[in-house]
Amino acid sequence: MPAHEGHQRSYDAVIVGGGHNGLVAAAYLARAGRSVLVLERLGNTGGAAVSTRPFAGVDARLSRYSYLVSLLPKKIVRDLGLDFRIRTRNVSSYTPVERDGRPTGLLVGGGERRTREAFARLTGGEREYQAWQRFYDMTGRVAQRVFPTLTEPLPTRDELRLRVDDEEAWRVLFEEPIGAAVEDRFADDLVRGVVLTDALIGTFADAHDPSLKQNRCFLYHVIGGGTGAWDVPVGGMGALTDALATAARDAGAILATGHEAVRIDTDGSAAEITYRTADGEGTVAARHVLVNASPQQLAVLTGDQPPTPAEGAQLKVNMLLKRLPRLRDSEVDPGEAFSGTFHIAEGYEQLATAHAQAAAGRLPTAPPSEIYCHSLTDPTILGPDLVEQGYQTLTLFGLHTPARLFDRDNDAVREELLKSTLAQLDAHLAEPLADCLATDADGRPCIEAKTPLDLERDLRLPGGNIFHRELSWPYAQEGTGRWGVETRHANVLLCGAGAVRGGGVSGVPGHNAAMAVLEELGD
Repeated sequence: MPAHEGHQRSYDAVIVGGGHNGLVAAAYLARAGRSVLVLERLGNTGGAAVSTRPFAGVDARLSRYSYLVSLLPKKIVRDLGLDFRIRTRNVSSYTPVERDGRPTGLLVGGGERRTREAFARLTGGEREYQAWQRFYDMTGRVAQRVFPTLTEPLPTRDELRLRVDDEEAWRVLFEEPIGAAVEDRFADDLVRGVVLTDALIGTFADAHDPSLKQNRCFLYHVIGGGTGAWDVPVGGMGALTDALATAARDAGAILATGHEAVRIDTDGSAAEITYRTADGEGTVAARHVLVNASPQQLAVLTGDQPPTPAEGAQLKVNMLLKRLPRLRDSEVDPGEAFSGTFHIAEGYEQLATAHAQAAAGRLPTAPPSEIYCHSLTDPTILGPDLVEQGYQTLTLFGLHTPARLFDRDNDAVREELLKSTLAQLDAHLAEPLADCLATDADGRPCIEAKTPLDLERDLRLPGGNIFHRELSWPYAQEGTGRWGVETRHANVLLCGAGAVRGGGVSGVPGHNAAMAVLEELGD
């Protein structure tokens, strides 16, 4: 998408950043008849929600940084008329483990009977499965009641509590460390670990952290769509942002790539945005400015004091395989095991040990991670020849690897961590993963890894935090404003992941910022 030259001097709204939230805001405002300009630093829109071909000469278009869809409301897809589809995963998860000297594991999915049998095979009885059902019935009820509020004005804490209408669920999810609920309800270490992982995605915390940041992470992972399901975007995550860009452009928004906003001057009712291109600097005026960037970048643009970054804590790995590896647990088909979330070294005690080691400044000896295979559900991301030959993608998300661990030597620590993470996977395979890796046009293995420092460099994520900051509760607190997107400047709104109810590929902050503007204008 080429940079747009010759745009007008003033707009109703200028949006800084063409990631998915900025594009959602642009589409809503343009469809409401407002003049909209999007300034995007890079040569393409999409931000972190893009699909790319990372391996030279290989026709595989991977969702490079963000993978699955859960928090995107159907309302946004309908409102904007997006040409975008998702596919559900038949298997939720598979977690391998060695028990009594033999390989086994827990497969969740494929129907109630199979899941019940898998629990019985692992634990020897019905208790854990029944506890699992009761726990996720509870989170499902919370999801149905909380998720619709994400695209409404922020409720107060008491209003959301009344909406949840379940005191036990409120206590478990909103008041006590999630570790207490996990330990009270489940006895099996592996089952406990599978439950806890949703509290730790991109969040460096112990199960009993008194800050409850693990609870906030858990909440957002179980409320998506009112069900908590995580689905596969057809065509990769870039299909969503391509559809959003088309919707915004068709509605009349101008998308100016290669335009980096460097300053926002505002008196609260009118603003001027200074931007930089390859040809020099320019300015554009706007009544409203919506910033689809981190709170730190917002502060830099407005000349305010930036908040302290929240530390990122994940390893992201993309791979292309010639074939899926065989499993030591011969009772499970690799095609099922990898189609859901494949948990590695994520037993409850393993997660606690990994967190303690990382908190002490050391790489975990058994790095926890989880993997899924996009191409099993959606082969359209692979070229026809690769599909015919049986190639598959694998995406790995590592936990408990805070940015501080990479400060001494990012490249060396990345390689060390990748090696030990894959060794944990290999322990559950009947053949080494390396034997299954495809090679690119230059003969190199098709594998790439990104640390928090890499994400900070490539995507300007402060501290490499994928949520831009620690996740917030989905209710109003002091200073959050009516929609959770307001800043101290009346006509400057934060529409990125760092807004209240931000994080993940949701479009919610973009929707809410657009609603705040239209509400002010009386639309």
